[in-house]
Amino acid sequence: MTRRTERVGEAIREVVSRAILFEIKDPRVQGVTVTRCDVTGDLRHSKVYVSLMGTESVQKLALRGLESARGFLQRKVAERLETRYTPHIDIVVDDSVKRSLEIARLLRPVMATPSESEDSPEVADEPADDEPREE
Repeated sequence: MTRRTERVGEAIREVVSRAILFEIKDPRVQGVTVTRCDVTGDLRHSKVYVSLMGTESVQKLALRGLESARGFLQRKVAERLETRYTPHIDIVVDDSVKRSLEIARLLRPVMATPSESEDSPEVADEPADDEPREE
């Protein structure tokens, strides 16, 4: 990614985030967080990654609401960017947040219990008290 595509992606992410939070009136669009935005090198296409909260049916409704608001979001991006072409916006569900929460949930029991090497304080070089010592 070039510096320019990174700047354009960040600008798109900001515009879309702000529009979702403050301007979209669709009641289906709730619990949506824009996580990142990738833009192609020719600045004609962008993928806006969103994290959706709630049950699966609520997430599907939010995604449908975002898809129907895509033209509105694209118009907002066009107002902000000063490029020859306005990037076509694709909404992509980003499940990395869910995966990280699931990994943390799976690791919690492992991290809470001490390992077996910490439980047994035996040292191999020293004989136990009941063993005879060689002198």
